Amino acid sequence: MSRVFTQWCQSLLQLIAWFERRAAEVPRFYSRLFAIFIGLNFGCYWWALLTAYPEKMASYEAREIALMSVPVSLLGGLFDFLSLFITLLIARRAIASTSNAAYIGYLSIDVVIALAATAWVLFVFTISGWLVNLALSLPETLGQREALYKGRFWSALMDPFHPGNLRNIYFGVIMGASAMLPTLVHLCHALRAVARAVRPAAPSAQP
Repeated sequence: MSRVFTQWCQSLLQLIAWFERRAAEVPRFYSRLFAIFIGLNFGCYWWALLTAYPEKMASYEAREIALMSVPVSLLGGLFDFLSLFITLLIARRAIASTSNAAYIGYLSIDVVIALAATAWVLFVFTISGWLVNLALSLPETLGQREALYKGRFWSALMDPFHPGNLRNIYFGVIMGASAMLPTLVHLCHALRAVARAVRPAAPSAQP
């Protein structure tokens, strides 16, 4: 088991070193990274929308939905940008830890970040929808918008296999995909460490 953790630490060290090299070599690295996250959220929004609710773009809601893509992308990109640095901080603390239990404990915080992404998606859509309706002078309060998305969330939780709820769940998963990237990266590195640890050692050359 200790071999697995050794391989895992080495893998994360290589990832952190690569990130720091890129930050030092690429001009305006952090601005570009933030822009990438905004673009990723923008793409996820339209992908989820056009695959889950294509009929909405031919309805009276089309303008509101199109405008919502701007604040959703900005706020989603901000969350992803900040969560990346939290993940790097957690990884450094984990590598510096002196026990396997502490190592796992630090990296488990990434699961909390993935769960927080769900709450963030609800917050982003609540705020974005309210701001767009405010800009369009549509009669809706922040409380009404919050009740709308909370209702959809609890409906999906209580009856996930209802056709309408399945579409909402699919939409939410696509929108939260970018926020779960740090957790998925850690999982990939963990699996790679396990694979390397259980791989039979190459036979030494005979004289």
